[in-house]
Amino acid sequence: MNAISLLIAAVAIVVGLIAGYVGRKIVFEQRLTQAKENAAGIIATAQKEAATAKKEAILEAREESHRYREVVEQELKDRRSEVQKQEERLLQREATLDRKDTSLENRETTISARERKLDQKTEQIQKRQQQAADLVEQRQAELEKVAQLSHEEAKKRLLSQLKEELQSERETMIRQSEQEAELTAEKNAKDLIVAAIQRSAADMVQETTVTVVTLPNDDMKGRIIGREGRNIRTLETLTGIDLIIDDTPEAVVLSGFDPVRREIAKMALERLIQDGRIHPARIEEAVERARKDMDTQLREVGEQTVFDLGLHTMHPDLIKTVGRMKYRTSYGQNVLQHSIEVAKLAGIMAAELGEDVTLAKRAGLLHDIGKAIDHEVDGSHVELGVELTRKYKENKVVINTIASHHGDVAPTSIIAVLVQAADAVSGARPGARSESLEQYIQRLKKLEELANQNSGVDHSYAIQAGREIRVIVKPTKVSDKQAVTLAHDLKQEIEKQLEYPGHIKVTVIRETRAVDYAK
Repeated sequence: MNAISLLIAAVAIVVGLIAGYVGRKIVFEQRLTQAKENAAGIIATAQKEAATAKKEAILEAREESHRYREVVEQELKDRRSEVQKQEERLLQREATLDRKDTSLENRETTISARERKLDQKTEQIQKRQQQAADLVEQRQAELEKVAQLSHEEAKKRLLSQLKEELQSERETMIRQSEQEAELTAEKNAKDLIVAAIQRSAADMVQETTVTVVTLPNDDMKGRIIGREGRNIRTLETLTGIDLIIDDTPEAVVLSGFDPVRREIAKMALERLIQDGRIHPARIEEAVERARKDMDTQLREVGEQTVFDLGLHTMHPDLIKTVGRMKYRTSYGQNVLQHSIEVAKLAGIMAAELGEDVTLAKRAGLLHDIGKAIDHEVDGSHVELGVELTRKYKENKVVINTIASHHGDVAPTSIIAVLVQAADAVSGARPGARSESLEQYIQRLKKLEELANQNSGVDHSYAIQAGREIRVIVKPTKVSDKQAVTLAHDLKQEIEKQLEYPGHIKVTVIRETRAVDYAK
């Protein structure tokens, strides 16, 4: 039973294995067949797609080829058109050249004909010139026989006559030109000075020799005087200024000819009044401090003046000297204000004439710089100014302006002449200086009378506001040597008989004139 069962089981297993193998084989074949079919479909699809892509590529290549052909054909057309245009241009140029060649040939023919005519005319002219020369020689020979003069002698006489006539005409023209120039120059100078005066409106307050110091009360007068007058004596001794204490309420008058010392005394006294402690030791301290402050103030005034006039380069010591001019006067006119006014006037006139405006202002400001130190050093303010500016190496034009602004030397530049004019305008303004008109006229008359009293004097003129006397002598009675002696004698007479400020220049003029009249 068991053996049969086992056999049956074995047979069943074998049969099952065979059946499974057969089934798998069938399934495998089916799958293989399906795979082949799928592969065949894919291949067919791929072939179709490849055929489609090939067709599309062929179409695109044909279209591209067509487009390229169109572009090439268009370029060929353009090139053909351009070549055709160039050919047309060349044809036109050839035609133009042909016309020009023809024209040139015609011109050459015409010129050749003209040259032949000119040669003929030249020959005719040469023949006529020769004939004329022969006739001139014949006429000249006949004239020499008649006049009994050679050709050279006649030529010399003719040239001499022409020279004399031309010389006379030349002198007449020069005289007329000089007269016209004088009239024009005088008018232009007047216009220039008037314009400068109109553009310069300067107020001038005359300076005095006293300064008033205001007091807080009258009790301060006793403290200023001090015990037995020791305070006022100390202040007067240290400053060199007279203190006038009178019945004037709440005021003390400082009197002195030196404005600098007067200003130092004023500053010291005001500081003492403000402090309240007034005794000799304190006075000495206040005066010393006022002197130092005065130096600083002088420098500041000079710097401000130089800056206002646009002069930015000047030696510091010279700037301080400019500041000192604030406390100097000339005939009551403040020297610094006068110099500033002269600088502005000279600058205006220099601008009108196209000269250096800055240099003109510099010369105008420094023209009276010697007046700031003339009371300390011997010499005229002109000499001191020249020496001072040379020391500080000022411009040659400035030095010459200082030396020539009163006519002591000849001006060497237009700026020097402009400063002379500006100085005269500033000093001669009504009210600028305190000398009365009557005293001024009397002094000038006396100066001229003194000169006219000498023998051989024709007439005399007092000029430059009485700073110069010009004496014209008779040349038949006074020789050159006697003129020198007359100038020396007149100078001594003026020094003995007249009272005058500054210097007076004596100029004796002797001249001989030859005059004749053509009738």
